Amino acid sequence: MKSPAIPAKRSYKSWIANETLEDYSLRYAARSFRRWSGFSISNTALGGISFLALEAIGGAITLNYGFINAFPAILVVCLCVFVTSLPIAYYSSRYNIDMDLLTRGAGFGYIGSTITSLIYASFTFIFFALEAAIMAQALKIYADVPLVFGYVISSMVIIPITFMGVTMISRLQIITQPIWGLMLVLPFVFIFYEQPHVLQDWVAFARPGEQPGFNYLFFGAATGVLFSLVVQIGEQVDYLRFLPDKTAENRLRWWTAVVAAGPGWIVIGGLKILAGSLLAVLAVGAGTAHTNAVEPIHMYIKAYEYVSDDPSIVLAAATFFVLISQIKINVTNAYAGSLAWSNFFSRATHYHPGRVVWLVFNILISLLLMLLGIFETLEVVLAVYSNVAIAWIGAVFADLVVLKPLRVSPSYVEFKRAHLYNINPVGCGAMAIASVVSVSAFAGLFGPLAEAYSAPLSFFIAFAVAILVGFATKGGYYIAREPHPAEGSAGEDPDRTVRCRICSYPYESDDMAHCPFYEGPICSLCCSLDSHCHDSCKKPVADLLQKKSRYVGRYFTRKVAPHMGQRLAKFLGVLLILSVVTAALFLLVYRMIDVGTGVDDVGHASLLLRVYIAMIPLLCIAAWWVVLSHESWELAERDLVSSLEQLHKTRHELARNERLATIGELTGTVSHELRNPLGTLTTSVSVLTHHLKRADTPVRQELERMQRNVRRCTHIIEELLEFSRKRENTLRTVAVDDWVARQVDEFDTHEDVRLRMELDCEVEILVDADKLRQAFVNVLQNAVQAVQGADGREAADWDVLVRTWACDTSVAIAVSDNGPGMGGDVRKQVFEPLYSAKPFGVGLGMPLVKRIVEQHEGNIELESAPGRGTTVTMILPRWSSALGERALSAASDRESVPRTKPGSKAL
Repeated sequence: MKSPAIPAKRSYKSWIANETLEDYSLRYAARSFRRWSGFSISNTALGGISFLALEAIGGAITLNYGFINAFPAILVVCLCVFVTSLPIAYYSSRYNIDMDLLTRGAGFGYIGSTITSLIYASFTFIFFALEAAIMAQALKIYADVPLVFGYVISSMVIIPITFMGVTMISRLQIITQPIWGLMLVLPFVFIFYEQPHVLQDWVAFARPGEQPGFNYLFFGAATGVLFSLVVQIGEQVDYLRFLPDKTAENRLRWWTAVVAAGPGWIVIGGLKILAGSLLAVLAVGAGTAHTNAVEPIHMYIKAYEYVSDDPSIVLAAATFFVLISQIKINVTNAYAGSLAWSNFFSRATHYHPGRVVWLVFNILISLLLMLLGIFETLEVVLAVYSNVAIAWIGAVFADLVVLKPLRVSPSYVEFKRAHLYNINPVGCGAMAIASVVSVSAFAGLFGPLAEAYSAPLSFFIAFAVAILVGFATKGGYYIAREPHPAEGSAGEDPDRTVRCRICSYPYESDDMAHCPFYEGPICSLCCSLDSHCHDSCKKPVADLLQKKSRYVGRYFTRKVAPHMGQRLAKFLGVLLILSVVTAALFLLVYRMIDVGTGVDDVGHASLLLRVYIAMIPLLCIAAWWVVLSHESWELAERDLVSSLEQLHKTRHELARNERLATIGELTGTVSHELRNPLGTLTTSVSVLTHHLKRADTPVRQELERMQRNVRRCTHIIEELLEFSRKRENTLRTVAVDDWVARQVDEFDTHEDVRLRMELDCEVEILVDADKLRQAFVNVLQNAVQAVQGADGREAADWDVLVRTWACDTSVAIAVSDNGPGMGGDVRKQVFEPLYSAKPFGVGLGMPLVKRIVEQHEGNIELESAPGRGTTVTMILPRWSSALGERALSAASDRESVPRTKPGSKAL
């Protein structure tokens, strides 16, 4: 018998259900949401290229390694970034998924991409901190705002804009893009006009104390810093996933948007790096200290001095340019960070409080880094980070450009948990090996040459290892299970929505999977957050039943709290958040202390550190309390929803019983009032037929039509009587395959119908053979009528297949046809009494089949789609607890009857 389905137990907060705020943060971007043009999306994505860290990086590597080493490093890295970013941009735009979902299906697996989400999140808050620090420096120079207050202002101003997601960000970028572009280009026009020889000074710039000339170690070190920018493609595809589907009409515009906003960012970005290199050289030449010359505010103050001689105008223009640049980029950093943290914590804790929560969390971490002085360690931070980041991109790149075209991995990108292995050794193994080797090289373990080229080494190792592992495993760790027939196919309406079994929200079919644990469709977000199924959909049926018995068993017992490991992950996640928030507040207080009060600054630092350490146990208690409170809330919500669903089922059953009672009363009246007249009518027609054997053809045809309609009325009465009759089962043991073969042989079918059998059960079960025969013949007759009634189909194409098979606890009898199939509305009502899609039908055939199967403690499954035929599967238990000792007694002398444990359920 079908196990009771676990009630839907998840309801999201209002902002999570509002996709204007959530922006499909953990799922495929639906077509209904992708209403922007290609130009609007590419303009929004390119708005993130305003980040002034590019100028800072260009200035830093030029001042540290000289132009002759920095310039070729910039060109080489820009070319590498363009090449690696192109396939990533294409696949993300083609399948409308963000960087994390792409990584899942590109060799890392469902859990394996968790670490890449953390890497990506690190990229966003590192660059957010760098950009906000630049903004704070501008506020200090222009308005003498203390740096600590500048950090807070530059962080908090981003929240309301990013809160509304891509909708508000797109509007911001459209408004600010022309202003920003003009202010970026204008000073360089004046520089080249007023000082043509500036290029010669720039090219001739060498590192102080070093001989001019190319140094391969300096070149490698410069590339190591620049390679950290390769992860920027993740922020680009966060917007590219909202591109409309590619069609024949928009093909050129679609590709233009993909290239321009995807790998094309590095074209503008490379020019900005070179611009920073030039401005840093100009600033140093004007007497600016090296530490200040790499700060963009000082760079652009120097640049705008060529535009105006008025210091106030120069300062205002440079400050305004820096502010607008930082707002444009940091909304992108904060937005991308909120997506990355959402992906990370949703899988680590099976909990999703909403993208807006992680938005604030990401900004708090960035604020903490600013207070720690990240700008002063810019080069070291980026060099270390790039070794791990480039390994991730190298593994993804190998899958997209080598393994997918060679069909080692699937040609499409699968991102749903229900279809992925947790760990794919292709990406995870490649990134792990490359990261360990490159970080060791960067630490100097393999000599100065390997240290300088650790980032390129990381990329090539990851690229090569991913390909080798892919071929070694033959792509066997990409897809854990094939799509279920109920999930539809590519030929179906792409805009069709399916309602999730858990959260009850409708989503497009591309975002849905069939969940055998909950026995229905489930959206990708609910699938990601579920902690009860333990990936049963990717395990054998016996494991699935064992897992379900833990939540829906004989006594309807459920375990609400997740496993201890999962609970510990939630605890650590909450503790991390609380620790970061508390550390940021303490550090903020420390930086705001007025050192002019005469109190030793070191004493303040020591005091605040001791207080913070003393608070850690309290933070642990608070984190544990939050976890337990959340589980209590889940329990209360589960009980409430369970009660509501049980009430709904009870009301539905009551209405059904009332309907059956009405049918029973109607049947009694109809059978009493019509059977005698119909019997008389049948006799009279027979007599007339006998005496009018030589009558004209029209008369004989009318007599035959009278006979057919009399038989039809008699059949309707018999169906009504049978449906309303509640007869106890008369049990006997039957060999399933022999019994099915006998019923098929006795079935009178059309001679043109090809009726095939694939019998592979080979077990015996205890059933009421007469009732089961009635159900089987009904299903078989429906299949034959379906293929005969298919419009435009030749008789030679009529095909009906009868199959049997056995599982550990059940047997299945399936009847498939290649008829026209059923639509969604028909499938929903096919088991409702008195509903019929046939022109001549009472609508009791399939309800009677369902009742007979359920009387045997089995269940019936229907799979059908327009144009794909229909399959009806009757699943019967090999052992029925309701039959109990009667089954044992009836089969005690038959060795083939399995003695499975009472209480076992069917599929």
